[in-house]
Amino acid sequence: MGKSTLFNRLTRSRDALVADMPGLTRDRHYGEGRVGERPFLVVDTGGFEPVAKEGIMFQMALQTKQAVAEADVVVFLVDGRQGLTPHDKTITDFLRKTGRPVMLVVNKSEGMRYTAVVSDFYELGMGDPYVISAAHGDGVHDLVNEALDLAFKQRPEDEEELQPEQKGVKIALVGRPNVGKSTLINTLLGEERVIAFDMPGTTRDSIEIPFERDGKQYTLIDTAGIRRRGKVFEAIEKFSVVKTLQSISEANVVVLMLDAQQDISEQDAHIAGFVLETGRALVVAVNKWDGLQSDDRDEIKIDLDRKLDFLSFAKMHFISALKAAGIGPLMKSVDQAYAAAMANLTTPKLTRALQEAVEKQEPKRKGSMRPKMRYAHQGGMNPPIIVIHGNSLDAITDPYKRYLEKHFRDTFNLVGTPLRIELRTGKNPFDKREK
Repeated sequence: MGKSTLFNRLTRSRDALVADMPGLTRDRHYGEGRVGERPFLVVDTGGFEPVAKEGIMFQMALQTKQAVAEADVVVFLVDGRQGLTPHDKTITDFLRKTGRPVMLVVNKSEGMRYTAVVSDFYELGMGDPYVISAAHGDGVHDLVNEALDLAFKQRPEDEEELQPEQKGVKIALVGRPNVGKSTLINTLLGEERVIAFDMPGTTRDSIEIPFERDGKQYTLIDTAGIRRRGKVFEAIEKFSVVKTLQSISEANVVVLMLDAQQDISEQDAHIAGFVLETGRALVVAVNKWDGLQSDDRDEIKIDLDRKLDFLSFAKMHFISALKAAGIGPLMKSVDQAYAAAMANLTTPKLTRALQEAVEKQEPKRKGSMRPKMRYAHQGGMNPPIIVIHGNSLDAITDPYKRYLEKHFRDTFNLVGTPLRIELRTGKNPFDKREK
């Protein structure tokens, strides 16, 4: 049908495996896309056999059904060259029963007349089909805008959009199942607001809870635990990953919770990597610290430093959510990370800090040219983006960029937030190659 091809175009990636063979996608893929200022999360599901009763097709159908249940809009992709099939009718019957908004999209339409492509599919009774070519991009931009408009219309009319100051700092608690996220929320609130017991996968959806502490407003987001792929068999748990990633993207600060009594896994690093990729401010909370001996604690700290060295910008706290130990310092780091992410850095101060960095250590020459950095300004926040202008900046090495990042962090006390540096080279009027 071309679902993976469409996914790759929407996310501007090649994350989904694509080949001329049906059924290649057995697990779901998720990715972020954007049209103008409108971000969205897209999920690519495997082949869908609604009537499958066993085997891999049954597992794939479970995943797809849960994806449909959680989606704001469902894109039902059919093959314009193959025409209407009995399978299309079976899927239509299922989608109609779900009550979800569905867009019927006819793919592989390149070189074909509209009427010839869509005529068969009116039999499905799903309105006027959208016609696209995922491979060539024809009609995809309009399709996404229509889908986003449709998703927006699904909001209840009486739903009031709270302003950021009303919601306070949005904190997403993320981590593997059974790490103690719900327990931490209950400890912060002083009441049993979310279920917490010793069974992975208890939390099936993201829950937002308004919260006040020391006169400050927060919104806590308790997300479903993310398990390592291959150890999850329930479709509901698999697709709760989508909600978790969405919560990370929408948060101001992410608290990554780790279990001190379990090894730090690749999955912990994977979650942290997604937080870093989205640019969210981050605090690391190592839970269940109270049940460890001093020798064990030393080994765990060494392991954390080794496996999560790319999170050196984030504060790390060792806590017991159950016994409320270490919660005060943790929340102070949340406030600090939020302040750093939203810092307003003026051009004069940034340029002065840049000049100080260059005076301490100049960038290396590349041939006869030495990069010359003239001034810096802020290009965005959450995360802070520092844009540096100058000449021959394409010669700046990655180690020097890391040096600049550390210098800006130290100068402006940017703790707990990723920091991005962009280099923009002005044209050299004496370079004949640019004429």
